[in-house]
Amino acid sequence: MTEQEEKILYICTHADDDPEKAAMPFVMANAALSMDVKAVVVLQGQGAYLALKGYVEHMLPSGGFPPLPKLMSDFQALGGELRVCAPCIKERKIDKSELIEGAATIAAAELTVLAMEAKAVFNY
Repeated sequence: MTEQEEKILYICTHADDDPEKAAMPFVMANAALSMDVKAVVVLQGQGAYLALKGYVEHMLPSGGFPPLPKLMSDFQALGGELRVCAPCIKERKIDKSELIEGAATIAAAELTVLAMEAKAVFNY
């Protein structure tokens, strides 16, 4: 039997409505990645805006954390997986072509599978 890789799932439901909560999933995911734990961040609800090109560059500071653009670029550089709720971007009239590089859409069934595979799920 093969050993299952360790994975943590972080769900982010905030953007400029709460910059501190928007930053936390990336802070935590970056820590996990530096510990060789696979990290997936899923953006839902207001959090979907974080995947919109140019959006995070105009947000307020994130409560003592590094700037969100840095957290997100570090996340991707460390090998994190970024997923965005497909119905959430549709509701916000965001086209897939407007998403940042590396962001892929996800829907309920795939998210459920990710949650079942993860050692832990955090929601911010």
